[in-house]
Amino acid sequence: MKHFRWMTAGESHGPELTAVVDGIPAGLPLLVEHVNDHLARRQQGYGRGGRMKIETDRVRLVGGVRGGETIGGPLALVVENKDFSNWTGRMGPEPFSEVPEAVTRPRPGHADLAGGQKYNRHDLRDILERASARETTMRVAVGSVARRLLEEIGISIFAHVTRIGPVCAPPFTGSHEELRAKARASDLACPDEDAAQRMKDAIKEASHAGDTLGGHFEVVAIGLFPGLGSHVQWDRKLDGRLAQAVMSIQAIKAVAIGDGFEAGSLRGSLVHDAITHAPATNKFPRTSNHAGGLEGGITSGEPLIVRASMKPIATLRKALPSVDILTKEVFEAAHERSDICAVAAASVIGEAMVAIVLADAVLEKFGGDSLRELQRNVAGYKDQLAGF
Repeated sequence: MKHFRWMTAGESHGPELTAVVDGIPAGLPLLVEHVNDHLARRQQGYGRGGRMKIETDRVRLVGGVRGGETIGGPLALVVENKDFSNWTGRMGPEPFSEVPEAVTRPRPGHADLAGGQKYNRHDLRDILERASARETTMRVAVGSVARRLLEEIGISIFAHVTRIGPVCAPPFTGSHEELRAKARASDLACPDEDAAQRMKDAIKEASHAGDTLGGHFEVVAIGLFPGLGSHVQWDRKLDGRLAQAVMSIQAIKAVAIGDGFEAGSLRGSLVHDAITHAPATNKFPRTSNHAGGLEGGITSGEPLIVRASMKPIATLRKALPSVDILTKEVFEAAHERSDICAVAAASVIGEAMVAIVLADAVLEKFGGDSLRELQRNVAGYKDQLAGF
């Protein structure tokens, strides 16, 4: 069974970030621009911090691509950390000539303390460097590869922000194309201009108070067909795989498919999606999409809707109390350079994680050592659906 396999490596202020991707069929057109466009989107967004002014992320494809096409072997992707030049003597693999000052004051809400206890590291920089959301640079790079594969079979993915702090955007009533365009045009990935301005005002207020804000975003995948995922085992259910992938993003604390938590407060007649039949195409569209495009762990053919809630960033200028792990004295937590709000950036990472899960589900179902073979397999399955 073919799968989309991947792994990342590297630290926030180390020399570079790396990813290896396996399972991509040969013949997929892939250029650095396909990756760099989304890396740039991850760095944008109102409320981002000073690190974004230092890094201008650009990927190098150092394996698995020849002449602009994948060749069937593992892909190797690298992004340089430009800020590493400012961390010489404190980061990097070589032994230090002078031992750098240790980070011993864990930040509430971060992996610092739990990670230090788990790995027995008394300089918490050994934990925070890898736990940092800088790691998501490579998730977006890997997701860009997955996105290219999905595009070749007609599946597209986008996201939009629906809430920041106390400010909610009203439900969008236009087409998916309009929603995507308006979200891409907004520096908060919010399609409603009035709500976006109120979100900016809330971010400014939090910044002036030395505080941070979280929010909600929604990832949408269109062009899907019934049959990705499976009901037969718990770990093959696509909703579970999507929830795990999106929940793994730093600072994400809740994930929902379709109506999510709201479905638990309504009667079934208001939640389940009635099935119709379109004779011209022999398809079975739903009259609504409360299920978010998934039924029984399997795609239904309706747009996939994945929603996520991001907590406020845990690094505060107005630091919370903490305890020094060596002296056991009470201090204010250590402060690392940070954002005020990164929900828009998180929505791009959400796109990437959804793309990765869907690419894996596509390869699991259709296989194919070359892009043309994969496309033939998908076309054959669509013919099967048309005759169902």
